Amino acid sequence: MQITISKAEVQFFIWEKANQVWQERWDREEKVDTYIKVKVNMRAQKLLTPTNFFDYRQSCRLFYSDEPVKIIKARGQYLFDENDKRYLDCISNVHHVGHCHPSITKAAAEQMDLLNTNARFLHDNIVMYADRLAATLPEKLCVFYFVNSGSEANDLALRLAQQYTQHQDVIVLDHAYHGHLMSLIDISPYKFRKLAGQKEWVHVAPLPDTYRGIYREDHPNPGQAYADTVKDLIEEVHRKGRKISAFFAESLPSVGGQIILPQGYSTKVAEYVRSAGGVFVADEVQTGFGRVGSHFWAFQLQGEGFCPDIVTMGKPMGNGHPLACVATTVEIAGAFTANGVEYFNTFGGNPVSCAIGLAVLDVIEKEDLRGNATRVGAHLKDLLTKLQTQHQIIGDVRGVGLFVGLELVSDRDQKTPATETAARVVKRLKEEDQICVSTDGPWENVVKFKPPMCFSMEDAELAVRCIDRILTVTFKLEKEDI
Repeated sequence: MQITISKAEVQFFIWEKANQVWQERWDREEKVDTYIKVKVNMRAQKLLTPTNFFDYRQSCRLFYSDEPVKIIKARGQYLFDENDKRYLDCISNVHHVGHCHPSITKAAAEQMDLLNTNARFLHDNIVMYADRLAATLPEKLCVFYFVNSGSEANDLALRLAQQYTQHQDVIVLDHAYHGHLMSLIDISPYKFRKLAGQKEWVHVAPLPDTYRGIYREDHPNPGQAYADTVKDLIEEVHRKGRKISAFFAESLPSVGGQIILPQGYSTKVAEYVRSAGGVFVADEVQTGFGRVGSHFWAFQLQGEGFCPDIVTMGKPMGNGHPLACVATTVEIAGAFTANGVEYFNTFGGNPVSCAIGLAVLDVIEKEDLRGNATRVGAHLKDLLTKLQTQHQIIGDVRGVGLFVGLELVSDRDQKTPATETAARVVKRLKEEDQICVSTDGPWENVVKFKPPMCFSMEDAELAVRCIDRILTVTFKLEKEDI
């Protein structure tokens, strides 16, 4: 008699056995200490990051998943593990003004002690916060919808665009990521190419990457050339009998590899999209609130004459507290209201969230964090550029403010991604120097820097000095092996 067992049944058996082994190990401990790192990691693997036995992928992969760092407290740009070992944080752009900033925690605690309720009650905080945000934006962006996450903001922006234009189709940039909701996975090539594929109403424009894209730094006008690819795409959409609702893009593509858009690109794209009856949506979830230093919003890098129709914001907005927003025009908001379907958000814009948001704005101003981003970011970029002259594996250094990418390539002429070396640099920085960085880009070969805005000159110098040492030792060993 032949018995057939499915993969699912085998996997279930494996998990049951693993759980039994885990429980036996737990029970054998003379003293159950729930804060022992190995136990927490084992429990997390069972409850939070279940691994598919057949392909070893995880649904929610931890940083440094081979040997996770267990962080129990943080201050400023530093993280501390259970042994009080300090790590320099170069990647937590969410904790915008620094981890556990006393002004932020004070504002949160005081408002929580006083009132936190549904945002549909009248309250000063939401009005004051909207006023403060409006002062940072072009005049026409004067209506605000408060939500709880960047994904929620981008989902609402998509709804606003489609309701206003009465069209469905969206143009996005290649390798883009806009959030984890189904609507956003549909417009995120970074995600949908690994899942169900591209929907017929989604159209992908080339990433305006002047380092390895179709138009590079030697092109006389890469901004115009890349914008024309969007124009061509619009014409192709029209030939299919379809209409554009929106062009949807990060002001500085992050997952795409810390890309700096060429000058003039957004202005021309907006012109083409609006002529086709669509709107321009600027995703500032990663880059807003002064990260670029010279401006409060990254879209402003494209020049004073450029203004999106919708701006989304999130991550840094609440310094780690769930707070996000969509800013748009009176006309777009009016069309959204006119559909007869009421929009409200239970938690978006609640008194505590807005108190925190106001405190973040205060800290950015009082501590001159935009100025710090300009000074430290320029120093970091300069140090990395000097390092590029010493290490052939550094293909490109790019960025603005505290948004910087270091692209590693095994061949400068061919621009072959040095993915393994980038991963090795990340791993060794953590293990040897207690510096936390990570990688981005289509080939995960771009070492990215998006630290808290209190990142210092000394922090930048330390990080670059350690990268220099690791690259020097790595290639010395490789030569000896040859």
